[in-house]
Order: sequence, then structure tokens, then C-alpha cells
Amino acid sequence: MRSLVDHYIDAYNRMDVDDMLAGVHPDVEFRNISAGVVNASTSGVVELGKLARQSLSLFSERCQRIESFEVQGTLAVASIAFHAVVAGDLPNGLKKGQVLNLSGRSEFEFRDGAISRITDISY
Repeated sequence: MRSLVDHYIDAYNRMDVDDMLAGVHPDVEFRNISAGVVNASTSGVVELGKLARQSLSLFSERCQRIESFEVQGTLAVASIAFHAVVAGDLPNGLKKGQVLNLSGRSEFEFRDGAISRITDISY
């Protein structure tokens, strides 16, 4: 489990969507939750790939770092430190060059030797 998560996050940090999706299940479910609100969700590897490619232009740089990792059965929970630089002014008020430093957790569920569900939660 840890090696799949490490590979996924490494590819995310390199902005390599194809490599990021290499270890996910074809029926992968994804949700992003910020301040208790689901602001993005996908169903299936094709939809996740589309969302991941759309988000590439949001940041000139981005990095997720695992601060802790815990396995609970088929669930892996990673505490994440996220650092990014906004690439351009965004409709939500973020400005080009603005630095984001967020913390949160990512929950990964597994099926058939692949990541089958990803839930990103930022605080």
C-alpha cells in the first residue's frame, strides 16, 4: 500500500498525470473536501485523469509531503503537508504568485492491488 501511495504522490508532485494514474483502479472514486465541503469528485480513471490535467495549470509548482502514514485494514491514511504557488489569478480570489501552505490528510482505499478510492481532506 505504501509503495502505491508513494508512487501516486511522487507522480503528482512531478505533475505527471499518466504516471499518477498507473496505480489506480479503473473504477477509482475521488473526492476533495475543503472546510467540510466536497468541492470536487470523480468516478473512474478517465474522469480523475481529466480533473488532474485541468488542475495542472493552477499551480506553477506544487508539492505534497507525507508527514505520517497509517494503515487500517484496506485503508491507508496519510497526513499531508501541501505547498504550492498559484500560477495565475483564480476566480476564488487567489492571486498569481500567492504561496499556499496547507495541511490535511489523504485517505486511500485499495482493491485488486490498486488504489480504488482517494479522499483528500484539507483543514
